[in-house]
Amino acid sequence: MVDYHQDKHYIRFVKPILENKEFNQIGTIEHHGTTRMNHSIRVSYYSYKLAKLFHLDYDQVARAGLLHDFFLDRTTDYKKSKDKVILFTTGHPKVALENAKKHFKLTEKEEDMIKTHMFPVDYRIPKYAESWIICLVDKCVGVYEFGRKFKFQLSYAVNFSMLFLLNILK
Repeated sequence: MVDYHQDKHYIRFVKPILENKEFNQIGTIEHHGTTRMNHSIRVSYYSYKLAKLFHLDYDQVARAGLLHDFFLDRTTDYKKSKDKVILFTTGHPKVALENAKKHFKLTEKEEDMIKTHMFPVDYRIPKYAESWIICLVDKCVGVYEFGRKFKFQLSYAVNFSMLFLLNILK
């Protein structure tokens, strides 16, 4: 897990969110082989560090990164129908934004970061540099988490493919 606890500057921006009872429910939901809470913290903290590096609104990035997947539906369970999962993949930013607005006061930029984080899977294009950071970091973190979740299956597939290729080349 990301060691964000020592970063007092970061904690100052996200503490009210991390202490919110409703938000903490995402800590029980599986997401990319981890929990939705762990995923959101990774996206938030890495995006915050990048925004700080580029002298952008890192406080808003930290908050929006944490809230980008603030939804309690477990529809991302891939045992359900593919259509439902695809529909929810593109629709969950709207639900996350509604939940975030219900519990926290958001800026226009934070709203944009949350609702556009699924671009290009979703049609909404990010308006701000900060939104692009959340969008890109979310994709990188998701790939990392899926890689860890399916490590055994991926290494098996690669090894099997290599053996197949070697047999063809003989």
